Amino acid sequence: MSRPDLNTAAGADPFADAEVVLDVDGLVKHFPLTQGVIFQKRVGAVKAVDGVSFQLRQGETLGIVGESGCGKSTLAKLLMRLESPDEGSVRFRGEDFLAVRGEELRRLRRKIQIIFQDPYTSLNPRMSVGDIIAEPFKLHPDAKPQQGIRPRVKELLDVVGLNPDHINRYPHQFSGGQRQRIGIARGLALNPDVIICDEPVSALDVSVQAQVMNLLEDLQAEFGLSYIFIAHDLSVVRHISDRVGVMYLGRLAELGTEDEIYGAPGHPYTQALLSAVPVPDPTLRGKREQIVLQGDPPSPANPPSGCRFRTRCWKATEICAEEEPALTPRPGVPHDVACHHAEVREDLTA
Repeated sequence: MSRPDLNTAAGADPFADAEVVLDVDGLVKHFPLTQGVIFQKRVGAVKAVDGVSFQLRQGETLGIVGESGCGKSTLAKLLMRLESPDEGSVRFRGEDFLAVRGEELRRLRRKIQIIFQDPYTSLNPRMSVGDIIAEPFKLHPDAKPQQGIRPRVKELLDVVGLNPDHINRYPHQFSGGQRQRIGIARGLALNPDVIICDEPVSALDVSVQAQVMNLLEDLQAEFGLSYIFIAHDLSVVRHISDRVGVMYLGRLAELGTEDEIYGAPGHPYTQALLSAVPVPDPTLRGKREQIVLQGDPPSPANPPSGCRFRTRCWKATEICAEEEPALTPRPGVPHDVACHHAEVREDLTA
């Protein structure tokens, strides 16, 4: 399945007319904080994800970027139903993914798979590579391939660039990049429509990161996959994403196409992140303004009132403390920004 024509005007969304595969609306997950050993009393909650909404379209890669602890991995677990949300909805091709149970849930789960962050801990060291990749067929026996499991496993190894003859080897006999390819093969086994990539290259060397990302792009073009690509590395997200969502303290601060977010960021937090990206050209170093944020990120157990970024923002005014800004287009900013004082900056990327 081919991707839409990407030769569009700068900032335009080539997937605007594509089918919505995943529709996430108002997703909330709070983890309770308790006191006491025997009689545990709830004294608060960690607001890991607090009202996240977005759409993922056919063949698109949506990058989710933000600091550690902003809720990215919790969001991934909610989308996989590895955690149950407190509020909100997730619809897969129009079906309520959070409401289904039993066989209906098993059927939909085949269509949404995940690639985990650490290739050293996400593979069972006691299982051979063939058994690891074949495991989804044991959990979903009615999805057993017609040509047989072993030939299908060999085919998957070949698809991700590994030697099919190594089917009987164990994870410790592979490098980190090869192990992540094994994880990708396992994610492809059930022919999913959506793959959630939870920081899939953060544990790999830079050269290996590029190989794995190129593989993901090739697989997307070949099989028409939709990705949610979670990372904290802005350059990695820019390389692979069609749209980008910037998370801060459990909420989306900004959402737009890759060109909009990197070329014309409107939220002060996004601008600060981009100003901190290293400049590869030594002749340009020192010529670009670097925005240094003051203070530490607030605790997700006690976020500030109003705008969550206001305690570190140089633009904050009274309204920022009183009213939480909605994620919506603002005057002068064509894409969605959650900021009362949003203003485009075009001088933060080289």
